[in-house]
Amino acid sequence: MRLVCGVDEAGRGPLAGSVFTAAVILGDDHGIEGLADSKVLTAGRRQQLSEAIKQRALAWSIASATVAEIDEHNILKATMLAMRRAVEALQVVPAEALIDGNRVPPGLPCAARAIVRGDALEPAISAASILAKVARDAELVALDASYPGYGFAVHKGYPTPAHLAALVELGPCVAHRRSFGPVRAQVEARQISLW
Repeated sequence: MRLVCGVDEAGRGPLAGSVFTAAVILGDDHGIEGLADSKVLTAGRRQQLSEAIKQRALAWSIASATVAEIDEHNILKATMLAMRRAVEALQVVPAEALIDGNRVPPGLPCAARAIVRGDALEPAISAASILAKVARDAELVALDASYPGYGFAVHKGYPTPAHLAALVELGPCVAHRRSFGPVRAQVEARQISLW
């Protein structure tokens, strides 16, 4: 059997937290019902599917790029870096990686191709999107406990009105991506350094 992994990310748009990626190799007979783009699933369903994927996939891995890496490289390069880390962390080297989107990360250990809307078209990419989203949501719940007041557990770092209001009221914390406009504006307005 030719092994192909699906790769996807979660968390390119938020103002806070790491960007997460996952790589998943599914067998032809994986038997996981209901794989879909993580964005169309409820949190409870994503959690159930995440556990099923971890039990039934031939191989899976989750990786991330930190807030500091996002600020240093930019979100696209940080996402590509995290995708490469996820593929490299697989216990089996795939023959090909199917990447959700329109770009292939440089330096992958296998052939690769980008598939626009792949998370809705390829089950292995759907599975990767679910693992990445569940892992990222867990990080944001943990950040909420460390940095109360921002509502990270609710909005997961996305620039909702409530998050933007908290950012203005409380100022940025170290979990915020200072290269993103609304955070950078607060850093400059307060003349502070986060690091």
